[in-house]
Amino acid sequence: MINIIEILKSVVFGIIQGITEWLPISSTGHLLLLNQFLNLSCSDDFWNMFKVVIQFGSILAVLVLYFHKLNPFSPKKSSVQKKDTWILWSKVIIAVIPAGVAGILFEDIIDGYLSTPLVIALALIIYGVLFIVIEGRKKSPKTSNLSDLSYKTAFLIGCFQILALIPGTSRSGSTILGAILLGTSRTVASEFSFFLAIPVMLGASALKMLGFGLSFTPNEWAVLITGTLVSFIVSIIAIKFLMDYIRKHDFRAFGYYRIVLGIIVLLYFGLMYAA
Repeated sequence: MINIIEILKSVVFGIIQGITEWLPISSTGHLLLLNQFLNLSCSDDFWNMFKVVIQFGSILAVLVLYFHKLNPFSPKKSSVQKKDTWILWSKVIIAVIPAGVAGILFEDIIDGYLSTPLVIALALIIYGVLFIVIEGRKKSPKTSNLSDLSYKTAFLIGCFQILALIPGTSRSGSTILGAILLGTSRTVASEFSFFLAIPVMLGASALKMLGFGLSFTPNEWAVLITGTLVSFIVSIIAIKFLMDYIRKHDFRAFGYYRIVLGIIVLLYFGLMYAA
Protein backbone atom coordinates (compact mmCIF):
# COMPACT_ATOMS: atom_id res chain seq x y z
CA MET A 1 0.00 0.00 0.00
CA ILE A 2 1.30 3.45 -0.96
CA ASN A 3 1.75 5.89 1.94
CA ILE A 4 1.00 9.42 0.69
CA ILE A 5 2.77 11.04 3.64
CA GLU A 6 6.00 9.20 2.83
CA ILE A 7 5.64 10.19 -0.83
CA LEU A 8 5.33 13.85 0.17
CA LYS A 9 8.41 13.50 2.37
CA SER A 10 10.35 12.08 -0.57
CA VAL A 11 9.31 15.12 -2.63
CA VAL A 12 10.94 17.40 -0.05
CA PHE A 13 14.08 15.24 0.06
CA GLY A 14 14.23 15.34 -3.74
CA ILE A 15 13.99 19.14 -3.72
CA ILE A 16 16.81 19.49 -1.18
CA GLN A 17 18.96 16.94 -3.03
CA GLY A 18 18.41 18.67 -6.38
CA ILE A 19 19.43 22.06 -4.99
CA THR A 20 22.34 21.08 -2.75
CA GLU A 21 24.03 18.53 -5.03
CA TRP A 22 25.18 21.19 -7.49
CA LEU A 23 25.54 24.24 -5.29
CA PRO A 24 28.75 23.85 -3.24
CA ILE A 25 26.94 23.69 0.10
CA SER A 26 26.89 19.93 0.90
CA SER A 27 23.88 17.77 0.20
CA THR A 28 24.91 15.51 3.12
CA GLY A 29 24.68 18.32 5.67
CA HIS A 30 21.25 19.35 4.45
CA LEU A 31 19.85 15.82 4.27
CA LEU A 32 21.18 15.11 7.76
CA LEU A 33 19.32 18.11 9.18
CA LEU A 34 16.18 17.47 7.15
CA ASN A 35 16.02 13.85 8.30
CA GLN A 36 15.85 15.06 11.90
CA PHE A 37 12.61 16.92 11.21
CA LEU A 38 11.13 14.91 8.35
CA ASN A 39 12.23 11.38 9.10
CA LEU A 40 11.30 8.79 6.49
CA SER A 41 9.54 5.80 8.00
CA CYS A 42 11.97 3.22 6.69
CA SER A 43 14.85 0.98 7.73
CA ASP A 44 18.36 2.33 8.16
CA ASP A 45 19.46 0.27 5.16
CA PHE A 46 16.77 1.80 2.94
CA TRP A 47 17.60 5.34 4.13
CA ASN A 48 21.33 4.87 3.43
CA MET A 49 20.45 3.61 -0.05
CA PHE A 50 17.77 6.24 -0.71
CA LYS A 51 19.98 9.28 -0.02
CA VAL A 52 22.52 7.98 -2.55
CA VAL A 53 20.19 6.69 -5.27
CA ILE A 54 18.15 9.92 -5.55
CA GLN A 55 21.42 11.43 -6.80
CA PHE A 56 20.70 9.49 -10.00
CA GLY A 57 18.05 12.11 -10.78
CA SER A 58 20.65 14.84 -10.39
CA ILE A 59 22.96 13.06 -12.84
CA LEU A 60 20.18 12.73 -15.40
CA ALA A 61 19.81 16.51 -15.26
CA VAL A 62 23.47 16.96 -16.25
CA LEU A 63 23.10 14.47 -19.09
CA VAL A 64 20.01 16.28 -20.39
CA LEU A 65 21.42 19.81 -20.11
CA TYR A 66 24.83 18.92 -21.57
CA PHE A 67 23.77 16.12 -23.89
CA HIS A 68 25.19 17.73 -27.02
CA LYS A 69 28.49 18.66 -25.39
CA LEU A 70 28.89 15.17 -23.89
CA ASN A 71 27.71 13.16 -26.88
CA PRO A 72 30.65 12.04 -29.05
CA PHE A 73 28.28 10.45 -31.60
CA SER A 74 26.25 13.57 -32.40
CA PRO A 75 25.71 13.91 -36.17
CA LYS A 76 25.76 17.68 -35.67
CA LYS A 77 29.42 17.56 -34.65
CA SER A 78 32.39 17.62 -36.98
CA SER A 79 35.07 14.94 -36.70
CA VAL A 80 37.25 17.39 -34.77
CA GLN A 81 34.42 18.15 -32.32
CA LYS A 82 33.77 14.42 -31.83
CA LYS A 83 37.45 13.90 -31.10
CA ASP A 84 37.37 16.77 -28.59
CA THR A 85 34.38 15.14 -26.89
CA TRP A 86 36.26 11.85 -26.52
CA ILE A 87 39.20 13.79 -25.10
CA LEU A 88 36.87 15.44 -22.57
CA TRP A 89 35.55 12.03 -21.50
CA SER A 90 39.09 10.69 -21.15
CA LYS A 91 39.93 13.59 -18.83
CA VAL A 92 36.80 12.85 -16.78
CA ILE A 93 37.75 9.17 -16.44
CA ILE A 94 41.30 10.05 -15.39
CA ALA A 95 39.95 12.50 -12.81
CA VAL A 96 37.56 9.88 -11.38
CA ILE A 97 40.31 7.37 -10.54
CA PRO A 98 41.72 8.94 -7.31
CA ALA A 99 38.37 9.25 -5.50
CA GLY A 100 37.19 5.91 -6.86
CA VAL A 101 40.18 4.09 -5.40
CA ALA A 102 40.02 5.98 -2.10
CA GLY A 103 36.28 5.36 -1.80
CA ILE A 104 36.72 1.60 -2.17
CA LEU A 105 39.63 1.48 0.30
CA PHE A 106 38.10 3.67 2.99
CA GLU A 107 34.33 3.13 2.64
CA ASP A 108 33.99 1.39 6.02
CA ILE A 109 35.95 4.11 7.82
CA ILE A 110 33.89 6.85 6.18
CA ASP A 111 30.56 5.20 7.00
CA GLY A 112 31.61 4.08 10.46
CA TYR A 113 33.59 6.99 11.86
CA LEU A 114 33.22 10.12 9.73
CA SER A 115 29.47 10.23 9.12
CA THR A 116 28.79 12.19 12.31
CA PRO A 117 27.20 15.60 12.91
CA LEU A 118 30.49 16.96 14.32
CA VAL A 119 32.53 15.98 11.24
CA ILE A 120 29.84 17.30 8.89
CA ALA A 121 29.57 20.62 10.77
CA LEU A 122 33.35 21.13 10.85
CA ALA A 123 33.63 20.31 7.13
CA LEU A 124 30.89 22.82 6.34
CA ILE A 125 32.62 25.56 8.32
CA ILE A 126 36.19 24.85 7.18
CA TYR A 127 35.30 24.77 3.50
CA GLY A 128 33.10 27.82 3.94
CA VAL A 129 36.14 29.73 5.21
CA LEU A 130 38.23 28.39 2.32
CA PHE A 131 35.71 29.62 -0.24
CA ILE A 132 35.82 33.10 1.27
CA VAL A 133 39.63 33.18 1.47
CA ILE A 134 40.28 31.74 -2.00
CA GLU A 135 37.68 33.95 -3.69
CA GLY A 136 39.20 36.95 -1.91
CA ARG A 137 42.35 36.64 -4.00
CA LYS A 138 42.77 38.84 -7.05
CA LYS A 139 43.97 36.25 -9.52
CA SER A 140 43.05 35.79 -13.18
CA PRO A 141 42.35 32.21 -14.30
CA LYS A 142 44.86 30.47 -16.57
CA THR A 143 42.24 28.12 -18.05
CA SER A 144 39.05 29.76 -19.30
CA ASN A 145 37.91 27.08 -21.77
CA LEU A 146 37.11 23.48 -20.94
CA SER A 147 39.03 22.32 -24.03
CA ASP A 148 42.20 23.91 -22.62
CA LEU A 149 42.04 21.85 -19.42
CA SER A 150 45.15 19.65 -19.33
CA TYR A 151 45.21 15.99 -18.31
CA LYS A 152 47.43 16.88 -15.38
CA THR A 153 44.98 19.50 -14.11
CA ALA A 154 42.06 17.11 -14.61
CA PHE A 155 43.84 14.45 -12.53
CA LEU A 156 44.67 16.95 -9.78
CA ILE A 157 41.04 18.10 -9.67
CA GLY A 158 40.18 14.42 -9.23
CA CYS A 159 42.57 14.30 -6.27
CA PHE A 160 40.66 17.17 -4.67
CA GLN A 161 37.51 15.09 -5.09
CA ILE A 162 38.95 12.63 -2.56
CA LEU A 163 38.25 15.28 0.09
CA ALA A 164 34.56 14.99 -0.76
CA LEU A 165 34.56 11.51 0.80
CA ILE A 166 34.48 13.35 4.14
CA PRO A 167 30.76 13.98 4.81
CA GLY A 168 29.84 17.66 4.78
CA THR A 169 32.65 18.65 2.44
CA SER A 170 30.48 18.71 -0.72
CA ARG A 171 31.62 16.91 -3.85
CA SER A 172 30.99 19.96 -6.02
CA GLY A 173 32.56 22.21 -3.39
CA SER A 174 35.83 20.29 -3.17
CA THR A 175 36.24 19.93 -6.95
CA ILE A 176 35.31 23.54 -7.68
CA LEU A 177 37.68 24.84 -5.00
CA GLY A 178 40.44 22.59 -6.27
CA ALA A 179 39.90 23.62 -9.88
CA ILE A 180 39.96 27.33 -9.00
CA LEU A 181 43.18 26.84 -6.99
CA LEU A 182 44.66 25.10 -10.04
CA GLY A 183 43.90 28.14 -12.18
CA THR A 184 40.60 27.42 -13.93
CA SER A 185 37.76 29.89 -14.32
CA ARG A 186 34.60 29.43 -12.26
CA THR A 187 32.71 28.27 -15.35
CA VAL A 188 35.30 25.61 -16.24
CA ALA A 189 35.51 24.53 -12.58
CA SER A 190 31.74 24.15 -12.30
CA GLU A 191 31.20 22.36 -15.61
CA PHE A 192 34.05 19.90 -15.03
CA SER A 193 32.66 19.27 -11.56
CA PHE A 194 29.28 18.42 -13.12
CA PHE A 195 30.84 16.01 -15.61
CA LEU A 196 33.05 14.43 -12.97
CA ALA A 197 29.94 13.55 -10.99
CA ILE A 198 28.47 11.38 -13.76
CA PRO A 199 30.58 8.21 -13.37
CA VAL A 200 30.99 8.74 -9.61
CA MET A 201 27.30 9.05 -8.79
CA LEU A 202 26.10 6.50 -11.34
CA GLY A 203 28.50 3.98 -9.85
CA ALA A 204 27.53 4.81 -6.26
CA SER A 205 23.79 4.58 -7.05
CA ALA A 206 24.18 1.23 -8.80
CA LEU A 207 26.27 -0.24 -5.97
CA LYS A 208 23.81 0.92 -3.31
CA MET A 209 20.80 -0.53 -5.15
CA LEU A 210 22.55 -3.84 -5.77
CA GLY A 211 23.72 -3.92 -2.17
CA PHE A 212 20.16 -3.41 -0.99
CA GLY A 213 19.11 -6.33 -3.19
CA LEU A 214 16.41 -4.57 -5.26
CA SER A 215 13.85 -6.15 -2.93
CA PHE A 216 11.68 -3.06 -2.49
CA THR A 217 8.11 -2.92 -1.27
CA PRO A 218 5.63 -1.01 -3.48
CA ASN A 219 5.83 1.93 -1.06
CA GLU A 220 9.65 1.94 -1.13
CA TRP A 221 9.61 1.91 -4.94
CA ALA A 222 7.18 4.84 -4.93
CA VAL A 223 9.32 6.81 -2.44
CA LEU A 224 12.53 6.11 -4.37
CA ILE A 225 11.11 6.94 -7.81
CA THR A 226 9.40 10.11 -6.55
CA GLY A 227 12.55 11.41 -4.83
CA THR A 228 14.65 10.67 -7.91
CA LEU A 229 12.21 12.35 -10.31
CA VAL A 230 11.92 15.47 -8.16
CA SER A 231 15.72 15.57 -7.78
CA PHE A 232 16.02 15.50 -11.59
CA ILE A 233 13.60 18.41 -12.13
CA VAL A 234 15.06 20.58 -9.36
CA SER A 235 18.65 19.81 -10.45
CA ILE A 236 17.96 21.27 -13.90
CA ILE A 237 16.83 24.50 -12.25
CA ALA A 238 19.77 24.52 -9.79
CA ILE A 239 22.40 23.96 -12.49
CA LYS A 240 20.99 26.73 -14.69
CA PHE A 241 20.88 29.05 -11.67
CA LEU A 242 24.50 28.31 -10.70
CA MET A 243 25.86 28.87 -14.21
CA ASP A 244 23.97 32.18 -14.49
CA TYR A 245 25.03 33.21 -10.99
CA ILE A 246 28.78 32.70 -11.43
CA ARG A 247 28.85 34.81 -14.57
CA LYS A 248 28.29 37.84 -12.32
CA HIS A 249 29.33 36.69 -8.84
CA ASP A 250 31.94 34.60 -7.06
CA PHE A 251 31.44 31.75 -4.55
CA ARG A 252 31.85 33.76 -1.35
CA ALA A 253 28.11 33.83 -0.63
CA PHE A 254 28.14 30.02 -0.53
CA GLY A 255 31.06 30.19 1.89
CA TYR A 256 29.12 32.34 4.34
CA TYR A 257 26.09 30.07 3.96
CA ARG A 258 28.19 26.98 4.75
CA ILE A 259 29.56 28.59 7.92
CA VAL A 260 26.07 29.48 9.15
CA LEU A 261 24.76 25.98 8.37
CA GLY A 262 27.74 24.38 10.10
CA ILE A 263 27.10 26.42 13.24
CA ILE A 264 23.42 25.44 13.14
CA VAL A 265 24.35 21.75 12.88
CA LEU A 266 26.77 22.09 15.82
CA LEU A 267 24.23 23.89 17.99
CA TYR A 268 21.32 21.62 17.12
CA PHE A 269 23.10 18.33 17.73
CA GLY A 270 25.02 19.72 20.70
CA LEU A 271 21.77 20.72 22.39
CA MET A 272 20.11 17.45 21.41
CA TYR A 273 22.91 15.34 22.92
CA ALA A 274 23.05 17.58 25.99
CA ALA A 275 19.34 16.99 26.58
